[in-house]
Amino acid sequence: MGGPHGYNPKRREEFRNMAVKVAMEQALSTYVNAQKYNNNLSKRAKAAWLDCQRLVNNTISQLSSTFSGLNTNGSITDFDAQTWLSTALTNLQVCKTGSRELKVSSTLFSDVASSNVTELISNSLSINGGFLDKQETPNDDVVDGEFPSWVSKNKRKMLQDAALASQAIVVVAKDGSGKFTSVQKGINYAVSKRVGSKRVIVYVKRGVYKENVDITSLMGKITLVGDGLRYTIITGSRSVKGGYTTYSSATFGVEAAGFIARGITFRNTAGPKGAQAVALRSSSDLSVFYACGFEGYQDTVFAMAQRQFYKLCYIYGTIDFIFGNAAVVFQNCNIYARKPLSGQSNVITAQGRGDPNQNTGISIHNSRVMAAPEFKTSIGSVGTYLGRPWQQYSRTVFLKTYFDTLVNPGGWLAWGNTNFAQSSCYYGEYKNFGPGSSTTKRVNWTGYHKITDDNVAKRFTVANLIAGAAWLPATGVPFISGL
Repeated sequence: MGGPHGYNPKRREEFRNMAVKVAMEQALSTYVNAQKYNNNLSKRAKAAWLDCQRLVNNTISQLSSTFSGLNTNGSITDFDAQTWLSTALTNLQVCKTGSRELKVSSTLFSDVASSNVTELISNSLSINGGFLDKQETPNDDVVDGEFPSWVSKNKRKMLQDAALASQAIVVVAKDGSGKFTSVQKGINYAVSKRVGSKRVIVYVKRGVYKENVDITSLMGKITLVGDGLRYTIITGSRSVKGGYTTYSSATFGVEAAGFIARGITFRNTAGPKGAQAVALRSSSDLSVFYACGFEGYQDTVFAMAQRQFYKLCYIYGTIDFIFGNAAVVFQNCNIYARKPLSGQSNVITAQGRGDPNQNTGISIHNSRVMAAPEFKTSIGSVGTYLGRPWQQYSRTVFLKTYFDTLVNPGGWLAWGNTNFAQSSCYYGEYKNFGPGSSTTKRVNWTGYHKITDDNVAKRFTVANLIAGAAWLPATGVPFISGL
């Protein structure tokens, strides 16, 4: 029998392209069918439906970019394709999670849940993974003077210049000295004044901006520059307890590729009683957060999807406060556990890899894990863990990172009272140090690894996990490519 539409692939590349095309067509059909639910919805159902509409739409976009890229004389790499396919699958998982959180009738999402889009994307990941296995993964030698397409030549020096603010197309200032007092309005204006596809820079002066900011996938390349993480603060208080999904609770959400933020704090003030309450949600591919702060309790940083890099950042939280299914490296960051509610434990990471072929994971490199000031006196009565398996193939590593006394000797925490994913996850520790770094009493899960081989550790570096040596030089942000 031939393939769909009588198409009979004769080469592996054709088979891969066909698989992506079929997944894209099924996702589009699901999206169209889902529109019929838009009437007579409760407020909670509407909130979840709007998330899903946006997420499924983005899945279609990821599949379309993959399909067209693979069919245009290899204009994208197999690594790009695996990243975008991973994102397409993650979007659907986030959609389903949101409907569960708001306890929305499952029939509302029957088209998403019962369609075989998830299976088709998973198949595409598996097929494309075969191409990745046949080539070298990105390595430290990728730097060859090439810059990604989203950074034009005349912007490169500017991006490497500390005086970014002086290049801004618009200034946002709480005191009225800029064109706008709202970050969202400033961004919207800058995007509307963009020439062609050029990067736009928005300078946000010192001040506390109480608003929820949303940078959609169509808004393009944006750099947001503040006056420093102590002085420029964007803050909101949405939470799951307050009727939002985890996805829509974000104070600052960004989808557009190539986003860069410098010298800003993103905060969610819902507090420990708000349950999931996101300060930052990012699914921006090839994005950078440099010298930024992230403050919340549960679910502070939602590194949802795509390739992301965080450098010299401060991250505060309690439960699963670095989570999501991006391929992400946190380098030279300070990670602070805060005081949770009575009876709760602190868990630093909850990585969301749901398919073994997704090229995603959380890597924390050359960083520090410590207690926030108000938590120091409670360390003895509260367990603090490096991570727990949120999804079946959860993958997190700590490389050359300082662990203070707060880290529980077991290191990693089970998901509830189960042994879920303990054999299928990948949790690794490599050359960490400090009073909490001893691995002698760590969990004995099949999925836990004391990494002693440098070559294994290198899989989780900037060069290999996020192919950073190929695109980070253009951002002007310093980074360590290898171990």
